[in-house]
Amino acid sequence: MKHAYVFPGQGAQAVGMGKDLYDNVPEAKALFEQANDILCFRITDIMFAGTDEELKQTKVTQPAVFLHSVIMAKALGVKPDAVAGHSLGEFSALVVSGALSFEDGLKLVSKRAMAMQAACEAQPGTMAAVLGLEDSKVEEICASIDGVVVAANYNCPGQLVISGAVEAVEAACAKAKEAGARRALRLPVGGAFHSPLMEPAKKELEQAIEEAPFRTPTCPIYQNVDAKPYTDPAAIKANLIAQLTAPVRWTYIVKNMLADGVTEFTELGPGAVLQGLIKKVDAGVAVESKSTL
Repeated sequence: MKHAYVFPGQGAQAVGMGKDLYDNVPEAKALFEQANDILCFRITDIMFAGTDEELKQTKVTQPAVFLHSVIMAKALGVKPDAVAGHSLGEFSALVVSGALSFEDGLKLVSKRAMAMQAACEAQPGTMAAVLGLEDSKVEEICASIDGVVVAANYNCPGQLVISGAVEAVEAACAKAKEAGARRALRLPVGGAFHSPLMEPAKKELEQAIEEAPFRTPTCPIYQNVDAKPYTDPAAIKANLIAQLTAPVRWTYIVKNMLADGVTEFTELGPGAVLQGLIKKVDAGVAVESKSTL
C-alpha cells in the first residue's frame, strides 16, 4: 500500500489560508516568518487578511500556495511514498520530498512568479477550459488554428485546458463547441501559462534552477512534463526547466501512480481541486484533502 502526497497550483488560493497553522503551530509560525524575511514583504498579511485581488497577483499567489502546502506537510510530519504537484505544486512536492530546501524552493517559486508575471505583461495571453471532448480532438483543434494555442493542462478525462494568444484561444473554443464540447470557456487567468508564450520566463528561470542545490529526493516525484517518476537531481532539474512551456499531464500522473501501486492520495494545501480531478481518473481510489490541521 503506497501513500502519495499531491500539491495544488495557482488558483487554489483563498484569503485566510494557513492562518490556523500560524496561530497554533510554533514551528509553522517560524517558517512563515522566515518566508516574510526571504520575500522582503509580509506575505502572511495578504494570505491571512488581504483582499482577493491582492492574493490573486501572481507574485503573491504562487509563494502563498507553496507556503501553505509545504508548511502543512511539515506540520503533519508526512513521509510519502510518492509525490506530485500540479504546475506550481511541483515545487511544493520537491521540497516535501527533500529534493530542495524550504529556502531554495521559496526563492525559486518567487523568481518563477516574477518571471511569469513579466512574460504575461510583455505578451498578453489567456487560457480556456474545454470540457467533454477527447484529448486527441482538442489537440487536433489547436493544431488547426492560426496563431499560438496549445493543450496546457490535461486535468482529467474530458477536461483539458488550452493556452495561448487571446484570439487563437477564442477561435479554438469556437471550434471545440462546433465539435461537440460540453463547454469551452475562458479562465480568469493573467496569461498563457504552459504555452510557448512563457518562453521568456523559462529562459529567466533556467539559470536559477541550474544554480540551485538539488538533492536526491526521499521518494519518487512524478513530474508534469511526461508524468513519469524521477529521483535523479539532474533529470528533475531539466524537467522543471521544461515545465513552464510544456503541458501539465495530470491525468497521466495519476494513472501512472495508480499503476505503480499508489492506493491513497492526500492533497496538501488550499482547496480540494486535485482531490476532485483524481476521483475523475479513478472514482474508487482513497483521496483526502487537508488545508487545516
